[in-house]
Amino acid sequence: MKREKINVRGTMVNGQWAIGNRQWAIDNGQWAMGKTSLLLIAYCLLLITTTGCDNKKDTHQAHNTTLTQETYTCPMHPEIIRDKPGKCPVCGMDLVKKETGGEKSSDATLNALLKPTNEFVVSAIPVTTIQKKEEQVEIEALGNIAYDTREAGSISSRIAGRIEKLYVRYRYQKINKGQRIMDIYSPEMLTAQQNLLFLIKNDAENETLIRAAKDKLLLLGMSGQQLQQVIKSNKASFTVAVYSNYSGHLHEAPNGGIMNPSSAGMKDIALLTEELALKEGMYVQKGQSFFVLYNPGRAWALLNIYADNQGLVKKGNIVRVVPETAPGKDFRAAIDFIEPFYRRDSKTLTARVYFNNNMLKIPIGSQVRATIFGNAKNAYWLPKEAVLSLGMDKVVFKKLEGGFKAQKISTGILYKNDLQIMSGLSATDSVAVNAQYLMDSESFIKIKN
Repeated sequence: MKREKINVRGTMVNGQWAIGNRQWAIDNGQWAMGKTSLLLIAYCLLLITTTGCDNKKDTHQAHNTTLTQETYTCPMHPEIIRDKPGKCPVCGMDLVKKETGGEKSSDATLNALLKPTNEFVVSAIPVTTIQKKEEQVEIEALGNIAYDTREAGSISSRIAGRIEKLYVRYRYQKINKGQRIMDIYSPEMLTAQQNLLFLIKNDAENETLIRAAKDKLLLLGMSGQQLQQVIKSNKASFTVAVYSNYSGHLHEAPNGGIMNPSSAGMKDIALLTEELALKEGMYVQKGQSFFVLYNPGRAWALLNIYADNQGLVKKGNIVRVVPETAPGKDFRAAIDFIEPFYRRDSKTLTARVYFNNNMLKIPIGSQVRATIFGNAKNAYWLPKEAVLSLGMDKVVFKKLEGGFKAQKISTGILYKNDLQIMSGLSATDSVAVNAQYLMDSESFIKIKN
């Protein structure tokens, strides 16, 4: 082994170098240190280790002090951090306590963390379940007053002829039952009268033919009083009177049809105030309808029921109706009929409430506000904060192992602070109490039916 040259000042004693109290011996290429030197090195290492542990302990204590300090943040704006409760300066929401204890979460697994954020959310937010209960709900609805068409009557001609005299002059004129409407000249009616008078004069004992002639006049529209007057005077009448069999407001029936009181014609003031299209001297056809009479004393309230409330509105529900033109004339009635179709240009069902308008005198066409007292039996409810609206769809965040998954649901009405759940959840499913808190503003929610 080649010995290296070391420039050390000292004395050579028995083949060893001695420097002060420390000695080194070079033997077989190794350095041998004296007992005193080993103790010195061990002491230095112990001092360094102790100092490092003390520094690490102080750092850990300071870190624990920082973590245990209570802080509050906004659920929607996590960059807002305060040391006490309050309101978010951006959105105004209540600040929530931020847990910074550094405790290890055992809920999150690797599989949960690897799922897409638009399908799965890892969180420890509190959960709730749907509650089954019976609620006496109040449903607000708007509508209008219309004629009861069950009380409508039509005035038509049984014979063809010319109008000699017209006794009605304007639209919506009040007509009473038995009132004279017009006189019509009819050659057919005149011939039938002459035949009857001929039989009575020349064959008075032929009761069969005389009875048939009388029945023909009655069927042509002649009243029994008019018939007796013709027989008594032994003179045929050139005109026959047309009487009303109903009471109500007069509506013209154009083109031989029945006028719809809720049609666009009622909205045109010029059409309402103009004179009748039917004039004296005009010819009418057999079976032609002249007028339609609507009884204003019998009316109904047509209430518009939106889709969210249709499942709770049933026939027989009590309704409180308040006319906007006369709020002091509010009344209570019951739903008598729900129309099984959607009206034109409308996406609401129509419920009919029949009532007696003889005392109330509410103008036809008046707007009304109604409160329907429904009963939600065996309905399931969730707090409205637990449901997130995505436009056409409603979702909740269903609790699964390791986190939450978006679940599509079908909802009903919103009553107070609860939302009715129609389908999509069972009684054992747990959902997040605040769905908006789990919504990622930079992504979308992917749901599966």
